[in-house]
Amino acid sequence: MAEYPTHNGSNHSQLDKHMSPDEALRKIQTSGSIAISPELFEKLYLSPQNKVKGELRKTFANPTPIGLIGFITCLGPLACDLMGWRGAGELGAASIPCFFFFGGVLMITGGLLEFFLGNTFSAVVFFTFGGFWLSLGGTLLPQFGAYAAYAPADAVSPAAGLKTQGFNASFGFFILSMTMLCFVFLICALRTNIVYVIIFTTLTLTAGFITGAYWAMAADYAANAAFAERLLVAAGACSFVTTACGWWLLLGIMLASVDFPLALPVGDLSTVIRGASERRKSAV
Repeated sequence: MAEYPTHNGSNHSQLDKHMSPDEALRKIQTSGSIAISPELFEKLYLSPQNKVKGELRKTFANPTPIGLIGFITCLGPLACDLMGWRGAGELGAASIPCFFFFGGVLMITGGLLEFFLGNTFSAVVFFTFGGFWLSLGGTLLPQFGAYAAYAPADAVSPAAGLKTQGFNASFGFFILSMTMLCFVFLICALRTNIVYVIIFTTLTLTAGFITGAYWAMAADYAANAAFAERLLVAAGACSFVTTACGWWLLLGIMLASVDFPLALPVGDLSTVIRGASERRKSAV
């Protein structure tokens, strides 16, 4: 921790990643201004450090673990479903309540709290995936009739709707939109940390493989079923890596929250790719 004199004679404190939460709290309470190191900030909030008015970050708890829990609790089982472990499958239909109440409720709650704290990137990511889990749960829930419109009139199984060209093609376009969103998030994550980059790289691949699988089934279900299954397994493998990285981030944040004597690295990238504001300052 370093202290710098400001223009009015007060001290400006720099919080670094090695400082204990108790010591950091004391400095926050006694200092006129606080600057958290980029690595510490991005480990806690998964968002590039920015200037926000007010004292909300000092007053309220960190909401990032809430969104992470909702994300990995849904994605982990879905990854296993896509890979067909222990006979699982059907896009995780058994996890519909989890998609609604963990993925939807927790991620949207986390996104809303990140929004109030001024963490734009984290808020957008959590809102996006909260909406995705709610949409996926609604697609799989028979009451929404997402597949019923495409299923034969005499079909008694929801799986009959999944084998129709119209449903597979339409669902593929939805997942394609998620692929593009994940790619946008990947570009933005290059300013955060390595773990986040891995998460969005594997998520982009996951969504891309799922899109390919459903479009292959839309073209010719009987002929492409085996190929589509391989694509879904690949998607499950990629999302399994995403889940593992999510657990790593969650563990790192929770250890820091209880002042555990072990810090998990996330690989800060904020100093590797300099921000536009930093470049403008150096050019002056």
